[in-house]
Amino acid sequence: MRNLVIWIAFLSTFMTVLAAEKNSTVNKNGYWQQRVAYTMDIDVDVKKYQYKGTQKLIYTNNSPDVLNKVFYHLYFNAFQPNSQMDARSRNIQDADRRVQDRISKLTPSEIGYIKVISLKQNGTPVTHETVGTILEVNLHTPIQPGESVALDMIFDAQVPKQIRRSGRNSAEGVALSMTQWYPKMAEYDFEGWHTPPYIGREFHGVWGDFDVTIHIDKKYTVGGSGYLQNPQEVGHGYENPKESLKLPKGKKLTWHFKAPNVHDFTWAADPKYTHDTFTMENGIVLHFLYKKTLEKEYKKNWENLPKKTAELINFFSEHIGQYPYEQYSVIQGGDGGMEYAMCTLITGKRKWGSLVGVTAHEIAHTWFQFLLATNETKHPWLDEGFTSYISHIAENKVLNKNKKNPQEGSYNSYYRLVNNGIEEPLSTHADRYHTNAAYGVGSYSKGCIFLSQLEYIIGKEHVNKTLKKYFDDFSFKHPTPNDFKRTAEKVSGIHLDWYLNEWTQTTHYIDYEIDSVNDKEITLRRTGAMPMPIDVEVVYADGSKEMFYIPLRMMRGEKPTKATKLKDWTFAHPTYSFSTTKKIKSVEIDPSKLMADIYQRNNIYRVND
Repeated sequence: MRNLVIWIAFLSTFMTVLAAEKNSTVNKNGYWQQRVAYTMDIDVDVKKYQYKGTQKLIYTNNSPDVLNKVFYHLYFNAFQPNSQMDARSRNIQDADRRVQDRISKLTPSEIGYIKVISLKQNGTPVTHETVGTILEVNLHTPIQPGESVALDMIFDAQVPKQIRRSGRNSAEGVALSMTQWYPKMAEYDFEGWHTPPYIGREFHGVWGDFDVTIHIDKKYTVGGSGYLQNPQEVGHGYENPKESLKLPKGKKLTWHFKAPNVHDFTWAADPKYTHDTFTMENGIVLHFLYKKTLEKEYKKNWENLPKKTAELINFFSEHIGQYPYEQYSVIQGGDGGMEYAMCTLITGKRKWGSLVGVTAHEIAHTWFQFLLATNETKHPWLDEGFTSYISHIAENKVLNKNKKNPQEGSYNSYYRLVNNGIEEPLSTHADRYHTNAAYGVGSYSKGCIFLSQLEYIIGKEHVNKTLKKYFDDFSFKHPTPNDFKRTAEKVSGIHLDWYLNEWTQTTHYIDYEIDSVNDKEITLRRTGAMPMPIDVEVVYADGSKEMFYIPLRMMRGEKPTKATKLKDWTFAHPTYSFSTTKKIKSVEIDPSKLMADIYQRNNIYRVND
């Protein structure tokens, strides 16, 4: 068995390296993406919540463009009074309760910062300026297409009081939640540089390799991204019990991690972490780090979590694509739940269903946004929505909920959003939504419906096949909404440009109604701006049923169905009539309820009603 585990681990590493090599240069179709390799060494002062760091970054310009500048994110700078995150939170009408005006009240010893002390390009100093959460760097020599350069940095940093995701001393007492903690190279792609200020939304990063060394008080247990290189030198539950520990003398331990082919690196540390491990049948090792001081109820839930986590990873691997790394860590930390490379930080004081639910959602992000690394700031729905869709299905299965439609909650949230009149197009940049509610319900719920409603449009089997092909074609890349749309078109043979446009780039809504039923003739009316193909169930006076399918002409195709297929309905015609062969008792539009029709009372007609 040990030999099998070693072989699986070797194969997994080989596949991630192969993927890295595959994506490091321009491919035959002209697709390219930049590449990074970080080597970082930091020394942490746990009493002052400060650390000093060095960073060597090998940056490879795979673009066809000459780069005269580069840009880094300095996320911790957001946690300072009058930062853009602070100003935004104090001025938006429905501020995140975790943030509100808390940043404005931080003292100098509580703020976060990353200060760049020096920066060199291939050994020569370069000029740079820190502007909020962005470091602007003027290169002394332009980076040519295909060229790699070494950028050496020395920096100082302070961990902010925990307010949003990152920080020290969370509400649950976790000492260090170290997310977005290092100077991080901004992404440059076919659209140019992506340098939005950090105001509390999510992220976009460059694929690469991380080699991270952390010197920290020996009482602290560390968990996070990557593979620990020196388990026998740190202990804390990572060591092989069959080998002797080699703990160094002194007050600090050195933790050395490597994370191949990822676009972020995260860690957390606490002196009172319990560290449990669970090895899956395929050799993947799961790590669970949570506070020893948790109440008995919560601690028991964490003790029961490993098997469910393994079930979830197996579910996503089966329905999307194989998890490619050798470890995954579930860590108590942060302020809710947030996904990172090979790990998630979640709050720990949760009832069983909530703990499994948040774990399901954050692990699903490993596929949607991490392996399929969309730009979350521009297309949050492609990340949060797809994650919500697949995690709802997985949660429904592993918790035996037996819901007929696991996405029902998303539909109801979307209907409330439309009825409240605050909906904005899903193509809105994540930072630009007028309200947090419009961002949240749009990205999570309406984004989720994009997929569940696609089942209605092209068929569930085609959606299942599309997800797998999407993973095969775009994992370890930066896919766009159009990439997913084209994948679905190739799988189904149906044109879907209209769907991507209407659902994500407008606030057009769906509303169909039964206009009239006259003996054996039925007339339907489209009153909403968004067109759809239509399923209609007719119950006849003799008790028999017949399902009819009305294709939408602009689809140029039909979903697989056993229903009676009628002629197609055009967008320009507001009404559509067809005849049946028997006397009608009742008519219903879309009995599956997968079409997000905002007003369903007029979708049902019964004779003599």
